Amino acid sequence: MLQWIRRSFITGFFVIVPIVISVAAFVWLFHLIDGWTAPLWARLLGREVPGLGIATTAAVLLLIGALARNMLGRRILQAAEYYLLRLPLFRTVYSPVKQLIVAFSPDNEAGFKRVALVDHPSGGQLLGFLTREFTLDRGAGPEPVVAVYVPTNHLYLGDVVVLPRDRVSFPDLTVEQGIRVFLTGGMALPSRMHTERVAGDVTE
Repeated sequence: MLQWIRRSFITGFFVIVPIVISVAAFVWLFHLIDGWTAPLWARLLGREVPGLGIATTAAVLLLIGALARNMLGRRILQAAEYYLLRLPLFRTVYSPVKQLIVAFSPDNEAGFKRVALVDHPSGGQLLGFLTREFTLDRGAGPEPVVAVYVPTNHLYLGDVVVLPRDRVSFPDLTVEQGIRVFLTGGMALPSRMHTERVAGDVTE
């Protein structure tokens, strides 16, 4: 009973924290941007326009996203992030939140590489995400292995499984599709999937 309470509490914590952080971040951004732009819009238009603050916030996020996808913009944002991370309080809050969010981003090169199927000893297969390829030396020479993150109770909770590459196959699902499969309890699985054993060039 105590173990069930503990696991349920941890699961609930990791389910609610990303939601709360996302909502709080958007509300904070809305108040920040709206506080800056509302007086300007009121002077330009001669009156307050309902919903203009949300539209302005969305436009700013879209602009920053487009800037982050540009090489020059990415360098500017990286430089700004470098100086902000030198602030102790900002670094303490920002670093773990960013690592949690970018891990599930399909555009993140340091996050999930692709969806993986792990051979289970019972004869079935476990769905997870390839996170890294590397070599493991246990005294008999280097052995190519892969690390696969297998969610258990929830998408944000799981196990990291390290095993030989020949025990992992890779279905033709994108990382975004794989995340959707977990969020829907498997209902988003396609009626037919093709798998391959070679992970491709993802070694870092």
